[in-house]
Amino acid sequence: MTDIAQRVHNHKWKIDPIVRSLIDTDFYKLLMAQTVWRRHQDTTVEFSLINRSKHIPMADLIDEGELREQLDHIRSLTLSRGEDTFMRGNTFYGKRAMFAPDFMEWFENLRLPAYHLERKGDQYELTFEGSWPEVMMWEVPALAVLMELRGRAVLKGMGKFELQVLYARAMAKVWEKIEVLQEIPDLRIADFGTRRRHSFMWQDWCVQAMMEGLGERFTGTSNCLIAMRREVEAIGTNAHELPMVYAALAETDEALAASPYKVLEDWQEDYDGNLRIMLPDTYSSKTFFDRAPSWLKDWTGVRIDSGDPATGAEMVIDWWKSQGQDPTKRLIIFSDGLDITKIGELQNQFRGRVNVGFGWGTLLTNDFRRLGKDGNLDPFSLVCKAIRANGRPTVKLSDNPKKAMGPEDQIARYKRVFDIGAQVSEDVVV
Repeated sequence: MTDIAQRVHNHKWKIDPIVRSLIDTDFYKLLMAQTVWRRHQDTTVEFSLINRSKHIPMADLIDEGELREQLDHIRSLTLSRGEDTFMRGNTFYGKRAMFAPDFMEWFENLRLPAYHLERKGDQYELTFEGSWPEVMMWEVPALAVLMELRGRAVLKGMGKFELQVLYARAMAKVWEKIEVLQEIPDLRIADFGTRRRHSFMWQDWCVQAMMEGLGERFTGTSNCLIAMRREVEAIGTNAHELPMVYAALAETDEALAASPYKVLEDWQEDYDGNLRIMLPDTYSSKTFFDRAPSWLKDWTGVRIDSGDPATGAEMVIDWWKSQGQDPTKRLIIFSDGLDITKIGELQNQFRGRVNVGFGWGTLLTNDFRRLGKDGNLDPFSLVCKAIRANGRPTVKLSDNPKKAMGPEDQIARYKRVFDIGAQVSEDVVV
């Protein structure tokens, strides 16, 4: 196993590019890219970096030349023969050949498009614009680069023994969490920590620790490259990007109101009824279920990614019951800002009432809280979102108003169309 502290000390990371592969990304990005490539190749989308934690001065911490070097390296990446074979021939979610030959031919020839980088005060403006299936592939690697460069900036000032102690403490912290998880009955948990990880090597170490510590209770990782290398399941379905762009493309209020369900209609067709996990919170989960077409009752499950997770789960269970469905045969995946205490509470509350799964993200792969000086290694909230589609602004409302994004006039329109009233704010940690 790689001695991470020794590697950092000896090489200051220079021998290790932050993003090693085009499949060093979340699995759902690849699944979404296939749908987007099939249906929306001519749609122009702009993505932008958004630092929700304004107290972190990214441009003061990260050298612009080093950032450009890492971004340029990503643009040089192509799919390797082994990665291509893995994607073409592997079985995902029990289905062989999840990725169609024509999509794979496109992916084999993909080079990520140009980026725009500019310093604005103590922050960076980083944007990507172009054909939707191409620019969407920037989101996860761009976030991974920014998060890791921030960590590298802090680590550069540490000596050999300080680094060894830091990583020893971080490893002990992860293992202590795993020991708590070992005591939770019927746990099913996956790694969702790619985009805001401390580093690639650290995420890889965390996955191996979860594999050893939890055995079959560890269901896999969202990182496609690590899934391939460690021979575990690649986990993921879809994200807020699809409904945000579909909504921006809607010509009328009626089409806007229907857009979240149009996403799922296309998804169901593209994946032959597989991967049927709904993400309902882009424009309020309550509105989503109040207006949901009856065919959605047959979908496998729901991912809860904002708002109070227990409240959201109770809403979903009540909706299934109203549709004549047995919740114990359905799945709820919790994935918002999780750590071991909340995981235990939710498992205890819903075990036996519904099948429960967890996507554990930043607080698995980047929990260096209280390990750095003055919080200089603490995780923070950094996202990269689609902000325009064919020139129209995108909007995300969420079940937590602190996660809302978009122009004020469009937010007001979306709230009217989706009949969204008062919402309860939740702190956004990561």
